[in-house]
Amino acid sequence: MLCENWVNVRAQKLPESELPFRQLAEKRQQAADDMRSWEAEMLHIFVRNQLRVALFMPGLVVFFAMINLAWVSPLPVFAWLAAYMVLEGHRMMLARRYMNARSNKNAFLQTRKWLHVFTFNELLHAILWLAPLVLFWQPGEVLQHMFIGASIMAVLALKLLVANSFLPLLLMGNGAIVLALAIRAALEGSKVDLAMAGMVLMLGLFFFQIARRLQKNMREMLEYRRQRERLIEELARERDAAERARLQAEEANRAKSQFLAAMSHELRTPLNAIMGFSEIISAEMLGPVQVDRYKEYASDIHRSGSYLLNLIEDILDLSRIEAGRVEMREEVVDIVAEAENAINLLSIKAEARKQSLKLEASGSVELLGNARYIRQIWVNLASNAIKFTPEGGSITLTVRRLEGGNLALEVRDTGEGIPENELNKVMQSFSRGSSATRKAVEGAGLGLAIVNGLARLHDARLELESQVGKGTTARVVFPARRVVSGVRADLIRGEELEDSLEHQLLLLTA
Repeated sequence: MLCENWVNVRAQKLPESELPFRQLAEKRQQAADDMRSWEAEMLHIFVRNQLRVALFMPGLVVFFAMINLAWVSPLPVFAWLAAYMVLEGHRMMLARRYMNARSNKNAFLQTRKWLHVFTFNELLHAILWLAPLVLFWQPGEVLQHMFIGASIMAVLALKLLVANSFLPLLLMGNGAIVLALAIRAALEGSKVDLAMAGMVLMLGLFFFQIARRLQKNMREMLEYRRQRERLIEELARERDAAERARLQAEEANRAKSQFLAAMSHELRTPLNAIMGFSEIISAEMLGPVQVDRYKEYASDIHRSGSYLLNLIEDILDLSRIEAGRVEMREEVVDIVAEAENAINLLSIKAEARKQSLKLEASGSVELLGNARYIRQIWVNLASNAIKFTPEGGSITLTVRRLEGGNLALEVRDTGEGIPENELNKVMQSFSRGSSATRKAVEGAGLGLAIVNGLARLHDARLELESQVGKGTTARVVFPARRVVSGVRADLIRGEELEDSLEHQLLLLTA
């Protein structure tokens, strides 16, 4: 104990240069704590086993005493039996006191005290079992000698099952009894008694080896359980830390979305005025502008304002999606018609860059979704393709069915492509690829993030396939259950379905 205290004090005073010694001291302290914990667990198992055989042992002792009445007068037999019952009652009282004290947090600190108590009690039991070798032993009665020897070895076997968790207690009791019985039998001098003495010694050694193996297995089991409990505690701490981090991240994300929504709204109001006045000046609605440079400035202001307004609209859309405030009113949407609307909207922009913007689809394909959001998916993907496709390139919009009935909305371009290690990055908010940064392409990196959010609203997923130097394909895959046609489409499209509950039920079952 003094050595452990010195190690603890020494470890606390070490400078940083002696850190290995401090770590060694901590390991020693941990080993000492583990040893005390192990002793406490093993002692607890020993006491628990004592309580489990509390009724069986007295019955065995009474049977042993009654049989010996055939050779011994009643007085020593009943005196020994009474002494045993008193000592056994004292042991049961100690065992119950220990179990009650173990619930106390300081019970582990008193393990050594309880160990001494039970060791002394075990010594008294050993002395009590030695008494029949003096009080009951009748010289020349080989049959009685064999009965006493067999009974005592049976008791030792039973004690082996009870006390195997703690070897010192087992040696204190069984060791003394085995030696005394072997000596008593050997002193008789007969061949049977000598054979019994040898057998007792061999069985004693055998019991000792079994006890060592049982104790080793018990210790390994306790160590495994302790490691499992530590692992569970560590996993619980990590889980709680991850949960706290997740809640903090969600709270930060909500705060960010609320801030973006509020700021976007506040910015859009004065921006509309700036765009309106700049358009009036550039169009000379209130009279000619005397300086041509001012007219160009007004056009630049209007163009920059339009870009800024589009950016604010993207931020608003993204903040609504992330905050979960997007209202999803489902309807039957002609996805091919929405692709044509997107082409009409972006055709001027594509022609200015001498690009080919075309649609590959046969007939109409109807989808259960939100028309405005699907149109925005087409526009965002096609606009993104136009920006990253060089002059003279081509952008193709495609609608096709996949295996399993899923529907794919695709936009394929002939741009320079995206490196494989950037495919996940470009789908994140406010994230741009190396090509956009290198060529200073306008945009804030929100287009694909918005498409991804709108796709999730439709239970769909956004996929990107790209080859550097050959182009990129952006694909939104809708589940087969959202593809509608025929009677099902007419039912969902029906004007009579005004009840929202009936509408939702039809969406789930149609």
